[in-house]
Amino acid sequence: MDRSKLYRRFRTLLIANRGEIACRVIRTARAMGLRTVAVYSEADRDAMHVAMADSAVLLGPARARDSYLNIERVIEAAQKTGAEAIHPGYGFLSENAEFADACARAGIVFVGPTAEMMTAMGSKSGSKALMEKAGVPLVPGYHGDAQDEATLAKAAEKAGYPVLVKASAGGGGRGMRVVRSAEELGPAIVSAKREAKAAFGDDRMLIEKYVQNPRHIEVQIIGDSHGNLLSLFERECTLQRRHQKVIEEAPSPTLNEAQRDKVCEAARKAAGAVNYVGAGTIEFVSDGKDVFFIEMNTRLQVEHPVTELITGIDLVEWQLRVAFGEKLPLTQGEIKLNGHAIEARVYAENPQKNFMPSVGRIKTWQTPAEGDGLRIDAGYRNGDAVSPYYDAMLAKVIAWAPTREIAIDKLNRALEQTDVRGIVTNIPFLSALVTHPDVRRNAIDTGFIERELKVLTEGTSAAGELELCAAVAAILNDEQKAARAEAPSPWHTFGWTPVGRRKRVFSFRQGQGAEHQVSLRYGKGTPTLQAGKHELPFEIASKEDGGFDLTLDGVKSHVFAALEGHELYLRTPNGRFDLHWIDQFGGETEEQIGEDKIVAPLPGTVVALLAQEGATLEKGAAILTLEVMKMEQTLRAPYAGVLKKIKCKVGDIVGEGVELAEVEKAS
Repeated sequence: MDRSKLYRRFRTLLIANRGEIACRVIRTARAMGLRTVAVYSEADRDAMHVAMADSAVLLGPARARDSYLNIERVIEAAQKTGAEAIHPGYGFLSENAEFADACARAGIVFVGPTAEMMTAMGSKSGSKALMEKAGVPLVPGYHGDAQDEATLAKAAEKAGYPVLVKASAGGGGRGMRVVRSAEELGPAIVSAKREAKAAFGDDRMLIEKYVQNPRHIEVQIIGDSHGNLLSLFERECTLQRRHQKVIEEAPSPTLNEAQRDKVCEAARKAAGAVNYVGAGTIEFVSDGKDVFFIEMNTRLQVEHPVTELITGIDLVEWQLRVAFGEKLPLTQGEIKLNGHAIEARVYAENPQKNFMPSVGRIKTWQTPAEGDGLRIDAGYRNGDAVSPYYDAMLAKVIAWAPTREIAIDKLNRALEQTDVRGIVTNIPFLSALVTHPDVRRNAIDTGFIERELKVLTEGTSAAGELELCAAVAAILNDEQKAARAEAPSPWHTFGWTPVGRRKRVFSFRQGQGAEHQVSLRYGKGTPTLQAGKHELPFEIASKEDGGFDLTLDGVKSHVFAALEGHELYLRTPNGRFDLHWIDQFGGETEEQIGEDKIVAPLPGTVVALLAQEGATLEKGAAILTLEVMKMEQTLRAPYAGVLKKIKCKVGDIVGEGVELAEVEKAS
């Protein structure tokens, strides 16, 4: 096909994605004077990216396969709105050669590589074959066409356990399993194939030798349609959980300058094998001595902001300029490395409950101001709903500084000032991770998080005098705001009473701990709080950031608080705290689901039944698998017993809290 038709100037851009990447592309496109078109599912009608775009088109129902993954509807949306180009973001259709080809046939510019390049390099198996021919070192394994279990088993045996079973079309850890013995291989292949099919529409697998204590290094590359191909230094993405990146930084603190030059040269060689056009990433794994090619991602990566911050290059702008048919603005020698950048992914998930995804409506969205090396890429706002149908990432917090140590401190400070309530997030976990001494020393590998999980997910420390007094101050501050909204009255003035001095007692509980009482004395003289033996004068001053300053016995502390019914969240200089305000007059109506019930932890789809009715189960035996937020969750027997009844079937869409199976405890 004539390249002039593949790459040409356009005025209207459709973004075939959602969440923070859709918002991020819209910002750059708007700055370049382009008109933007969003697409959305029924679950995303009120989403942030829909509100940001100049126009938006409904694709279909909530499920990705019926909306964001529906090629025909995306193309129709572009034609209906006059969009001459489509940016795929990452995930969804971003590495789908069929989609790139459909854009070309429709006369629409695809902001990315051609279908042929994508087929050659986007497939993990195909790219390995190409790199093997080019002499690039590979991890031992199998990347052939035959997909029967016997072939894969033979390949695993030859590579030597442990091995990785990986989706050929995959990414983000989906469709990937570590297999440590031949007995584990069969079930792992079945599960990985099912997850890969659901996420990517492709269940082909490859086998790789599992590199012990590995480090993950990747190189950002970009090419234009005039034959220019550049590398923009490397990133380190070693801090992962379940093969999904959690923290990313650039440049790699592991490589010296000579190693950096070598790996970047290898990346350019790999991309040059197909005369690559567009942005992409060449990924490597290191065992501490050697570096092996593992795959290429033929798209923009989630972690691209760290590269942008150390180079000063807007990668989305460069993607669009390449799609215009322009030459890259700089040569290899003109790209300079400046400072260090580090990024943390904020997810709607509960680290203390095995990172179970969290859904619901965001009631508080508080982030620090951007600038001075701090960047927030968000796809959600206050009041937005987090649904169970898509990836659980809410935002990325990115910090730049002249040195790695200062960048880490800046990132942690930003995380401490970020509050998202109404759902559970991994923010405290991220803060614990970036401040871990071994992370600061760069003494890590891809298994680090799993080994240190207990330390990283420990609950908050016990609330002290400051937190208990702050809890009362938060309630009083909330009451004052409500009172000011009514008609003026002396009764609405804090601490006013017609005669004498009054006492009000507040009771709080942290987790399942003991009850703590705080006494408020007011009326005659300065109001005071007593959370222990000492009675302390205090003052409250509301601040513009939504928090307040609490001056307690002459010491001022900034507090952020969110009160939801009787559940109180606090952020003080000592950390984050969740307290329950005990109603002394109303009954406690907390409903709990017993641990003996096999219930859906979140809305999801039943994808596999792993045991039959009447089966005798050991404690922890797998009963069924749910797909929640594109990840599989296996529900297990809470104790030894008999599977009395299964109350669902494969394909059922179930709501949160629905009982799915019944286990009769062994006598």
